[in-house]
Amino acid sequence: MSDPHRRRHVMLTVGSTMVGIAALAALIGPWLAPSDPSAQDLPLRLAGPTSGHPFGLDELGRDILARVLIGARISFAVGLTVVGVSASVGTLVGAVAGYLGGAIDDLLSRVVDVLLAFPGLLLAIALVAVLGPSLPNVLFALTAIGWVGYARLVRGQVLRAREFEYVQAARALGASTPRVLWRHVVPTALPAVVVQATLGMAAAIIGEAALSFLGLGVQPPTPSWGTMLNGGRAHLLDAPHLTIVPGLAIALLVLGLNFVGDGLRDLTDPRSGKSQV
Repeated sequence: MSDPHRRRHVMLTVGSTMVGIAALAALIGPWLAPSDPSAQDLPLRLAGPTSGHPFGLDELGRDILARVLIGARISFAVGLTVVGVSASVGTLVGAVAGYLGGAIDDLLSRVVDVLLAFPGLLLAIALVAVLGPSLPNVLFALTAIGWVGYARLVRGQVLRAREFEYVQAARALGASTPRVLWRHVVPTALPAVVVQATLGMAAAIIGEAALSFLGLGVQPPTPSWGTMLNGGRAHLLDAPHLTIVPGLAIALLVLGLNFVGDGLRDLTDPRSGKSQV
């Protein structure tokens, strides 16, 4: 028999450790960086890892370690902002649609269905292309496509929770609709929202990196993992560390967030406590 309890705790521990290390590196990055991330040493451009530059130098002679550490701040800022706004808007829309039902539910559900019909990244690319490449526009585009997942999730949770006996009792006692909704119904959806937020943060980080890689996100000379990947494309053979380092940073952070999300999902899923043969 497998031990689901051990599995979920191991995944949660490993993922939390990976994310915690990345967050700590982003927080104290300027003190860990061996040099200024914008300082150039052109004679040593494309140099490989050395004791003074553990991750090597890029095409302009800038220290890659310093730029990866600063880029971590961009990734966390984007992830936290997009998740915070998307979860708030999506929870509000999903809760109102699921609890009130009727024409309001039909209207809001159709809006969600229309947005889900488009590939998220392509819609974000279109929005940023229209608005112009910049970090604020990236945040707007990722939020515009991110809230719909939370809305659909919360709507489903609310449709189930509004039939609970204690919710019906609160309504029978004369509690107002906002009170019933936010005190008794929405809290039942919060565990699912937290899991979705963890996975959504990973998606937001990948989205920002993709947009920056295409030149639609963070603009040089500001360090971003996506722009670093773009800059290393022309040097895959002679200086592979230009792409390997930021690529590993993205992969490890996203993997850690997915481990955390999967671990939290197992903890909040009542079926996860059953042993499987």
